[in-house]
Amino acid sequence: MTRASIPSIDCTSLQVQLAALPGLARLRELSPGFSEATDETIAAILEQAAAFAADRLEALNAQSDIAAPRLTDGVVATSQLHREVWRDYAEGGWIALDLPEQLGGQGLPLVVAVAVQEVFDRHCAAFGMLPVPVRSAVRLIDAWTSDDGIRSEWLPKLIAGEWGATICISEVGAGSDASRIRTKAVARGDGRWSITGEKQWISFGGHDLTGRIVHCLLARTDGAMGLSLFLVPDRIDGADNGVVVRNIEHKLGLHLSPTCAMGFENATGYLLGEEGRGLSQMFVMITNMRMAVGAMGLGIASAAADTALGYARQRLQGGSGAQPLPITAHADVQRMLMSMQSNVEAARALIYAAAVEADLARTETDAEARRESSALAQWLLPIIKTLGGELAFTTADTAIQVLGGAGYTTDWPVEQLLRDSRVLPIFEGTTGMQGLDLLHRRLWKDGGEGLRVFLTRAKADIAAFASRNSETANAAGEIVELLEATAQQLAQMTDRPRDGEAGATAFLHLAIDAALGWSAARLAKIDGDAPACVRLRALGGFLIDDLLARARCHAAMATRGAASLDGFSTLT
Repeated sequence: MTRASIPSIDCTSLQVQLAALPGLARLRELSPGFSEATDETIAAILEQAAAFAADRLEALNAQSDIAAPRLTDGVVATSQLHREVWRDYAEGGWIALDLPEQLGGQGLPLVVAVAVQEVFDRHCAAFGMLPVPVRSAVRLIDAWTSDDGIRSEWLPKLIAGEWGATICISEVGAGSDASRIRTKAVARGDGRWSITGEKQWISFGGHDLTGRIVHCLLARTDGAMGLSLFLVPDRIDGADNGVVVRNIEHKLGLHLSPTCAMGFENATGYLLGEEGRGLSQMFVMITNMRMAVGAMGLGIASAAADTALGYARQRLQGGSGAQPLPITAHADVQRMLMSMQSNVEAARALIYAAAVEADLARTETDAEARRESSALAQWLLPIIKTLGGELAFTTADTAIQVLGGAGYTTDWPVEQLLRDSRVLPIFEGTTGMQGLDLLHRRLWKDGGEGLRVFLTRAKADIAAFASRNSETANAAGEIVELLEATAQQLAQMTDRPRDGEAGATAFLHLAIDAALGWSAARLAKIDGDAPACVRLRALGGFLIDDLLARARCHAAMATRGAASLDGFSTLT
């Protein structure tokens, strides 16, 4: 049997959500490029993206497990189809959507690029592992070097997709803990540096999709306490630059994305920014990297949810009549399908809103409004990153349950979606790290400024929804109040950090519950009689009631304290 395809996305729901998005109208007032992102323009972009994804990316994804990149004699080779699809993607200008116009980008809002990534990653998440570091490299080069030679050599080629890029941070023994990085950079005295060391888990560290690859790399120098950021090309003037692919990891999923172990053997590098400031300089790309994980997870989740819905409508089983009924007639199947679809739509609403706030944090001319958008965006980033990864996996898991035995086979794409999604809660900072970030940085260090902005926005939107359905609005309000009360308790634990840290992940999940509740309330008050509007209202109302039980559990777990871990000593 030929494997079933992932259904083409119906962009109507995306368009309704974007049209109802708070803050998008303000963005259009702030920039000529943003003003060109009319509803009609966005709709046309999404339809083009959907067509490309269903045609080119779906075909590429079908060969994930039989035509994965291979390392031969130090060279990573991809399939001919992979090279052709990348060429078409690059020539279509998809890399440049939200990059600045002055660099050759299209200058569209981040939310447009996020929506397009969701559509693309729905059909082939592994393919999307290359554009993200390319865009990140553009931002790093633009922010941290004024060297016209570097800028003119690399920026146009990266934006055009002719050259590729990686983000080289992790090493064996220095993954999440960047302080243990051992790669060394030694100044040569001519403005260049010699880079020596080993890097691990580097997506597309080697490939033949582009003519050159530049590695944005963190290394130690003798002249600074902190890490420094370097630009290290794979080749210079046509000659190898001491950059070696040691190995391609054998992974559970994302097989079309070569995850490489890299060696740097006295490679020539160029310092970006200030010596010793490399780690903090990386933060110009953190928003986009974490948003990209959220968008990838959303794409995988929407693929799984729609595949399950399509299968359930056709699968006949059960019933008391002479003919079996579609399994959509059964209450438990309806529950699973409603849960998947409602979580996907609420996550979409949240991720889109966070993307708008991230742009407002950069471009808003009103100082107070810009401060609020920045605080809210920073509060939402660990939520978005974690939600995207976990939603992708749980939705794929539920989709397999709906399909039953068929879902466990390679005849259907949901088993691959499950495998591809499992790494999302791990890379770009694990779920536990995101919880600690929310607790230490956003609640304790920042004094909960982003939380206060979130609570104000959420309470206002829920109040506006109350006139339509007071019972559901009360449930949404209780979720937000649970977050507020739990945060107040955790704020008193700064002198007992281990007590707070024991509940940090539960607090993160409570924050996700509240953010989804806010988004669901906004969906439930969408106006209009179009089928997509009616559907979004129904899904928003369903999810709020589901979230309340989750939130009560997470609130209780967040404040249990370190005493709950006393039994750990029995495991050793």
